[in-house]
Amino acid sequence: MEQKTNATDVSRRALIAGATGLSAATILGGSNLIPEFAAAADSTVRFGNWSLYLDYDNKSKTYPTLVSFTKKTGIKVKYMEVIDDNDSFTAKVTPQLRLKKDIGYDLVVPTEWMAARWINSGFAQKFDKSAVPNSKNLLPFLTNRAFDPDRSYTLPWAGVIAGLAWNKIKLPKGIQSLEDKVNPERGLFTNPALKGKIEVLSEMRDTVGLILMWQGVDIAKPFAQTKWDNALEYLKKKIKDGWIRQIKGQSYQEDLISGDAIAVIGWSGDVNQLNLQNQNRFGFGLPDSGGTFSSDNMLIPATSPNKVGAQAVMNYYFDPLVAAKVSNYINYVCPVQGAQDAMAKVNPANVKNTLIFPDAKMWANLHVFRDLTSAEQIAFSTSFQKVSGNA
Repeated sequence: MEQKTNATDVSRRALIAGATGLSAATILGGSNLIPEFAAAADSTVRFGNWSLYLDYDNKSKTYPTLVSFTKKTGIKVKYMEVIDDNDSFTAKVTPQLRLKKDIGYDLVVPTEWMAARWINSGFAQKFDKSAVPNSKNLLPFLTNRAFDPDRSYTLPWAGVIAGLAWNKIKLPKGIQSLEDKVNPERGLFTNPALKGKIEVLSEMRDTVGLILMWQGVDIAKPFAQTKWDNALEYLKKKIKDGWIRQIKGQSYQEDLISGDAIAVIGWSGDVNQLNLQNQNRFGFGLPDSGGTFSSDNMLIPATSPNKVGAQAVMNYYFDPLVAAKVSNYINYVCPVQGAQDAMAKVNPANVKNTLIFPDAKMWANLHVFRDLTSAEQIAFSTSFQKVSGNA
């Protein structure tokens, strides 16, 4: 499945290093403030997110939707690209959260399994649904999630598809599977040209999830510990035999650009962003055995002093037109009902982009990794970290 690129967008790849911590806010006169946001306008919302995950204008060096948000509400936002990996980011802020101290963020965007850990640990606070009326626009598919059944703590920022990505110049025929003994060039781990040039994600549900599905395991249903162990043994062997260069978070993107990596297990939206800056050099597709689907979720830390401002941000990004503008830039799955219709006003070419608005065929080949018990989470994570430490 070839992804579409949006030639009118400007990638901020060249600005990632300098953009971290950049405030997208503009200061407005008090006469423009919406009354219910007047109190929140006195303090800045500190928004911590993943890189390449919000619309950015290279000329003005601002995030257009955030600029519009500030104009509408008077609330300033300090937007920071600080999440590269769920575990590493959470590890940095956990000591302060345990001490019930401010962690420097009013809104963060962990993946759903990590959001579950925040909620269960008392690190998240509920949002007031009356203050976030646009939450009614949530896609039905994402409403009833085990980690937050009634969506009291979280709203999805975007849906994440993990699959295979590759350098189209080096691999013009692409990759369709983890292994292919009949047509070795189609396989990630059977094409000899890829040995030592492969990187996989540090998100275990994505990397191990793809391996499990290739081995015939239904990741949406309970499976035996031996199935997990078999998948990890497979990963370990690929590391030992020199196929896998490194296990990384989003920083695999730099290695695709430099050529240090030719193929990866990666995320669809990242690859699309890279293509905007690199002459459409990279391909993305789901393995024959299927890809994984998860969501990154807006969540208010329990120690945030600016819940009102954070709720205003959450509500704003669930407006269909705003959601369409963001999705047009990031090219991840949009969680907002009405955004597909609104996309016609933003970029008609993306209305039928299945990486943003999956059709029935794509949904059928996407699989959600089941919720793990606390014991499984600890056991699986520990064993994965032990293996990934060897890469």
